[in-house]
Amino acid sequence: MILPAKTHHTGHPGYSETLPGLEESAETARKLVRTALATWHLEELTDTAILLVSELVANAVKHTNSRVIRVVITRPSERFVRIGVVDRARVLPEVAKPDHLLTSGRGLLLVDALAERWGTDVYRWGKQVWAELFCEPAR
Repeated sequence: MILPAKTHHTGHPGYSETLPGLEESAETARKLVRTALATWHLEELTDTAILLVSELVANAVKHTNSRVIRVVITRPSERFVRIGVVDRARVLPEVAKPDHLLTSGRGLLLVDALAERWGTDVYRWGKQVWAELFCEPAR
């Protein structure tokens, strides 16, 4: 279920949903991203944004013991869309070294390659790993 959006300082609504800490939650996260981007008329970002949210959800599910995660899509400014996944673990994500990559461990490398910028906000109770995509401001 997608909850009503809340308007942020840019005048654009933000979208978020709390989901089970399960692999299956990635599909709901992708739907939330599609909804936000369609509302903002930024459909050209959809393919990249879906890859980003899929990787961020997969990392939160695989590398934390969080029973729930929260997916957040916002417009922190006119030029960026931010996709974040919040979990209860305080362990920071690490980018795998290329010589250690086998069949997994490429998630953050993909995030780094696709996003304009990405990072982690640490809280007392957990963290949010986020990635931002550049978008042209409306004219």
